[in-house]
Amino acid sequence: MSGDDDPEPKSVKECQDRHDWDKWKDAMQAELNSLNKRTVFGPIVITPKTVKPVGYKWVFVRKRNEKNEVTRYKARLVAQGFSQRPGIDYDETYSPVMDAITFRYLISLAVSENLEMRLMDVVTAYLYGSLDSDIYMKIPEGFKFPEALSSKPKEMYSIKLQRSLYGLKQSGRMWYNRLSDYLISKGYTNNLICPCVFIKKTTSGYVIIAVYVDDLNIMGTRKEIHEAIALLKNEFEMKDLGKTKYCLGLQIEHTHNGILVHQSNYTEKLLKRFNMDKANSLSSPMVVRSLNVDKDPFRPCEDGEDILGPEVPYLNAIGALMYLTNCTRPDISFAVNLLARFSSAPTKRHWNGIKHVFRYLRGTTDLGLFYANDSKEVLVGYADAGYLSDPHKARSQTGYVFMNGGTAISWRSQKQTLVATSSNHAEVIALHEASRECVWLRSMTQHISTSCGLERNGSPTPIYEDNAACVSQMKEGYIKSDRTKHIPPRFFSYTQDLIKEKQVEMRYVKSSNNSADLFTKALPTATFRKHVHDIGMRHVRTI
Repeated sequence: MSGDDDPEPKSVKECQDRHDWDKWKDAMQAELNSLNKRTVFGPIVITPKTVKPVGYKWVFVRKRNEKNEVTRYKARLVAQGFSQRPGIDYDETYSPVMDAITFRYLISLAVSENLEMRLMDVVTAYLYGSLDSDIYMKIPEGFKFPEALSSKPKEMYSIKLQRSLYGLKQSGRMWYNRLSDYLISKGYTNNLICPCVFIKKTTSGYVIIAVYVDDLNIMGTRKEIHEAIALLKNEFEMKDLGKTKYCLGLQIEHTHNGILVHQSNYTEKLLKRFNMDKANSLSSPMVVRSLNVDKDPFRPCEDGEDILGPEVPYLNAIGALMYLTNCTRPDISFAVNLLARFSSAPTKRHWNGIKHVFRYLRGTTDLGLFYANDSKEVLVGYADAGYLSDPHKARSQTGYVFMNGGTAISWRSQKQTLVATSSNHAEVIALHEASRECVWLRSMTQHISTSCGLERNGSPTPIYEDNAACVSQMKEGYIKSDRTKHIPPRFFSYTQDLIKEKQVEMRYVKSSNNSADLFTKALPTATFRKHVHDIGMRHVRTI
């Protein structure tokens, strides 16, 4: 992403009018050479009558490093897959990618086990996949058209593709299948729990390859990492980007006492994009809301109130903030979740709420998740509910956070879909949601650690909750009483079964020490800062 003052060119003609046309021209030629080398293009043929050739587009990007400096010019020839017809041009399209939670867990594992982290990039990854159906493409700009065929108009011809190309609906799937088959044939294991993590254990150590499309994060013991890199280079054209410092938009700072994952570059660009880079900073992302429903600034749009027009980029702001929330900023989860509810009819009040979040980000651009190497690697959960957090629809808020080694790896702030009739009912629902997440986290962490040959303690995962009645109900079993008879037993049964199987353990914690509070309500600044610190968030300047 470049600054708005110097946007990327959108077409070949735009490139030709720019001062750096030579660099773009070289990038286009390099792309065509790469396509020819991989024998992506088959013969040029007169387009069959029954065939509708897919279009193409040149996409131009300047790759930047963590300091936002241009490192290379990249031109990509992309097929316009939107014109493909299901059942004729493609069948299956699903391709798994590594989720952010697994990636954060792997970072915390790398820190606690003192593993090396290396980043590899597959050059034109999609071109390695073979196609599962016949696809023809229009002749692209810049492609050398044979003299012998020039007697007929160029529009009559198309190229038959022999390999998958960027933009085709099935390309991602074909590349994943190709990589997966190769790694498994070389002794790597992977599991449906986390299909993008490939692990190989040897007598002297182990190596983990985490795949996100064409970015491969390799972590493990030194000898095994070098063997894995040699293995990959043997089969695919790879770029070795060295120690992982910038991956999937995340900045990864390696220090002597741990790793900090943050997105200060992205946050700076975001503030600039919404003209908030000169704003005064605030100490929390949301004002503490009024208990009076009519005075709540985050009430839905009222009759006669103006709805914002398309000139106010409300949806853009919500999307950009959600990306930040899901990757490295759990501290703004509740505020963003609340403001996202008004996307269909936002008013000036709601836009002020978004500006408030931006002002908070202005003062905390370098805040991120710090995985310290002196912490014990233990999974711990916190769950909480904000009763009637949405008084206008009589809905409560579920919030939970799971920490590994004292730093958050998984979190959620979400409006409940059922109407809770009491705070106890809301807490039971929140615990049920946290237990579901805990089951997946335990199986994912267990699979990775056992595949690496690491010892794991099989003790239950503690989940802390600040409602004493709720904790005792979960421990002692569902007791039908006037206060709980309306709560569906399934909310109790699922968690109680996990307690019996010794997968989770319910523990009481004082409300002031419940980190999940951060995800259920707008808090006073002092409490807010305490919880942010407790879930492992630190500033770059303080580590």
